Order: sequence, then structure tokens, then C-alpha cells
Amino acid sequence: MKSLLTLFFFLTSLISLSQTPTQPNVLLIITDDQGYGDLGFTGNPHVKTPVIDQLAQESVRLTNFYVSPVCAPTRSSLMTGRYSLRTGVHDTYNGGATMAPSEVTIAEMLKGANYRTGIFGKWHLGDNYPSRPNDQGFDESVIHLSGGMGQVGDFTTYFQKDSSYFDPVLWHNGEQQAYDGYCSDIFAEQAIEFIKQNQSSPFFCYLSFNAPHTPLQVPDKYYQMYKDIDPSAGLDGDLPHPEMSEKDKEDARKVYGMVTNIDDNLGKVFSTLDELDIADNTIVIFMTDNGPQQRRYVAGMRGRKGSVYRGGVRVPFFMRYPNQFSESRDIEIPTVHMDMLPTLADLCNAQLPTNRMIDGKSWLPLLQGNTVNWADRSLFFYWTRKYPELYHNTALQRGNYKLVGHTSYDAEPDDFELFNLLDDPYEQQNLISEQPEIAKELKNQLDQHFYELIQSPNLINPPAVVIGDNADYPIYLNRNDASGERGIWAQEDVFGKWLVEVIHEGYYDLSFRFLNPVESGGQMMLEAETLIQRLKNPYSDAETLVMKNVYLPQMKGDLIPFYEVKGKRIFPFWVEIKQTD
Repeated sequence: MKSLLTLFFFLTSLISLSQTPTQPNVLLIITDDQGYGDLGFTGNPHVKTPVIDQLAQESVRLTNFYVSPVCAPTRSSLMTGRYSLRTGVHDTYNGGATMAPSEVTIAEMLKGANYRTGIFGKWHLGDNYPSRPNDQGFDESVIHLSGGMGQVGDFTTYFQKDSSYFDPVLWHNGEQQAYDGYCSDIFAEQAIEFIKQNQSSPFFCYLSFNAPHTPLQVPDKYYQMYKDIDPSAGLDGDLPHPEMSEKDKEDARKVYGMVTNIDDNLGKVFSTLDELDIADNTIVIFMTDNGPQQRRYVAGMRGRKGSVYRGGVRVPFFMRYPNQFSESRDIEIPTVHMDMLPTLADLCNAQLPTNRMIDGKSWLPLLQGNTVNWADRSLFFYWTRKYPELYHNTALQRGNYKLVGHTSYDAEPDDFELFNLLDDPYEQQNLISEQPEIAKELKNQLDQHFYELIQSPNLINPPAVVIGDNADYPIYLNRNDASGERGIWAQEDVFGKWLVEVIHEGYYDLSFRFLNPVESGGQMMLEAETLIQRLKNPYSDAETLVMKNVYLPQMKGDLIPFYEVKGKRIFPFWVEIKQTD
């Protein structure tokens, strides 16, 4: 009898183990400014993407998948399952692209489920402690700074100008490191190495290409594939298409070369999964972050990057997970980037954050074929610089209907546009006069979303760069994170500042690097709350000025540096800060 009971419990144990889901690996691929139409699979007759096209054929395809109109908001929502405004992210620069460190990312969630985590490429959610990838749950990171390589915030590549995508200085786990080669090749190679090193344990690999974002730099081999094509020719004549200038056409040739390079790199990544015999237990996701920046084929949709029309916010989404979903199929129910975190929580057996509003919804029922309880929900879209503007480039989508505002703050419902996306997927027929009651209801819902989100605590009390933790020095304040005048970029005579929190009262060395050498005879000014300090410049045409042993009080507020000379106030290009005591 005892032996029978022993056998019974042994068999029960085996059954229990067989029913325990094996944690899948996750490979999340996102590209930058690659629109819905920049794939062969979505009808583009010119671009060559055989690897991604094959992935699409093997995947569950979310055919009505939406993101934010621009990159940093998309990435914050993707990482947290929340509207970007809840996370503190409200712009792509102007100091609005830093995510609050209190947010729980996919990486942090999966680390709690014993995953190894890595990011390779673009982060764009904060370049300083405590908002860097390694502060937000990533074990391994190889990234560029700010919104793009060669842009003002990414000062380690900015001065390379037309070659900023080649042989770059990147940031490996928070430290500068030089790399050889083209950026997309480097990020793919680093992802492959991470996968190899972590093949025996569950991993989350976030492969976040910065291409085909501007500046449009492409290896000559890939440009040669497209240099003679006319990107405006051979398109489906039944669809509306944007007029393309000669510059648009040349930009499209470069973009298509950059996309084909990504496709080749993904072929190498997918081959690695096969060689390691882990492809069946790896969730592979491909998506993009918003519509195309330039005018080109976008499958007939209206709008592009920055727009709340579908061309700006509808992107391709493919998910392959052979161990669980062996059949490819389309899911037409609207889904969004905010759904990623709760979906991965379900698929990876991870604990969803419970102490905050999660706006996204798990797709697991949809993936299992259950659409019964998937009720219509309102999806809010916005995009304007600095902060959202009431009724300007905003939209509310619910079910088949979408209300779009490009109007004044005091607009009535009949000042909006109303589209039935089922009958009019290209948003050409304004139904506002025919369906006033629907428009009124959607406007009420838009108002509710707008006024709730603009009162988000992380928006009202934005995250600051923390100064005073010796383990994280030096730190760099860059132009992407600067606020002050609207639209700070590479201007010199402009008012700018950085929001900082000095947690350790003491003395610091501050190096101020300028875009161009500043004239002698001026003075370097530094304002920190009520404390103002100045340094007379004895040098001639200095590119960098250093203030040594500067006292900074414990504070949270604006750090305001400028060089004053001949009636001008020149804002530094970046500031390096080191603690000395």
C-alpha cells in the first residue's frame, strides 16, 4: 500500500511539473520612425524585407495596433503599460523625455520573475541616474543617448555629423565605450552576444534600433540597392498616397536601405535562436514606434509621424511564439503599446504591478481565441510640443469611430472630424454633421482622458537628475534634457536650465562645454536656487570652462548656467558634474 501511495505521489508530481508553464524568452524588437508601409508584407513594392515578411507569415498579427505619434511617449507606454503622461514623459526633448524612476518597467517586472534583461539601441527615457536603463531593471545595456544618434543630446556622436552612425561612442552600462561599425550592426551583434550568454535561463532582450530615424545614414552597400528606384512609382492606385518631392524620394531610398540592413541583421538574430535551439520557446515581437517622418508610402493612410491620424499611430505588429501559438492569424480588435506589459506578465508568469493604474490590457484571451469579454475601450491620442494642447492634434477612438481635433480650446463638437474606421480606414470622410450625438459622446470621453492625464503626479512633479551619489559620477546634463525656452536644440544665445535634485550638500567640479568656443572677457554664471556664483574667463576663445569646488546646497530645483559676454547669454551644450568631497 505504501509503495502504491509513493507511486501515486510521484506520478502526481510529474503531472504537476508537466503542467507548469516554461518561462519563455522574450525578444522585443522595435524600430525608429519605420512606418506601417515600410515593409514588403504591408504592400510596399520597393523595400526588401524578406526576414520580417517571413516573421509576419509565421506570427499572430495585430492588424489594428496603435502607438503614440512620437517616440519617447511610445517607449514609456510600452515599458510601463501606462499612458505616457502618467510616467512624466510628455515630449521628445524640452526636458520632457525623462521617465519617473518610480515607474515599473517590463525589465523590472521580468527580473522579479528571474529573467536576465538587456537593452541594445535606443532608450530615450532618461540619460542620468536614476532613469537610465540600468536603473530601470536592465542588467546589460548598450545604448546611445537622448532621441537619436547625431542629435544634440547624444553629444558623443553629435560632432561626427554625417558619419555619426558609423564607429560611434556608445554607452555600455553607463560608461562611454567606442565601437567599430554601423550602428544597427552593432546593436544586433550585442543582442546576439547577450542571447548566447543567457541561453540557459529566461531572458528579455529589448532590441531597439535607432534606424531608420534621421540623420539618414546608410552603408553604401544598402544605398546602392535603391539608388535608381522611384519610390512614388508602382503604388496601388486605389489608395491615397502623399505627393513626394525629389527630397522625399531620396529620403525614401535611404530609409529603405536602412530598413533592409535591419532585416539582414534580424536574419542573424533569428538564426542564433535556431542554432541555440531556443526559437520555439522564445516570444519574438516586431513593431515600430510611430509613423514615418518623411512623406512616402504608408499603405494609403493619412498622416505620418507626429500626427494622430492613423498614418502616425498605426504600426505593424507581429508576434511569434511557437510553443504556445503555432498557427499564424490576424487579430483585428484594436490593441495598443500599453498592452505589452500586462500581456508579458501573463505569458511569462510574472507579477503585474498592483500599486498603480495599468491602462493596458492583456492580449492573452485574444491570443487564445476568446473575444467575448473584450469590450470596446476608449483610446486617447495626443501630440504637441512641451505639453498636450486641448483639442489640438488630439483624438479619441472607440469602437469603429474616431474623433480628431485640430481646433481651438473652446471648440464645439462640430469643429472636430469624425471618422468611421470600418467604412473609411483612410480617414477621408468627415461624418461630423451626420453623427453629432456620437461626436458629442466621444468629445466628452476625450475631455475626461485629457483632464485626468494632465493632472498626473509625475507630470506635475517631474523627475529630476539626482546629484550627490558618488557611485554615479560623472553625470552629464545634455541638451535633450534641458528645458527653458521652448524648442531648445543647438542654439547658443538661448535661455536653458536643468531640473536637478542635489541630495548631498557639498562641493563639485562643473565643466561647461560649449558648441563653439566662447569669447574671452566674459563670465560664467551659475544659478542654483538662491545661490549665484560667477567665474571670470581669463582664457581666449575657450571651448570648455571649468568651475572647481563649487558649493551646491541640498535642493530640488533649476540649475541655470550661462556664459555672459557682450550682451549675450550663451547656454552650454552640456555640463559634466563631479563630486569632490
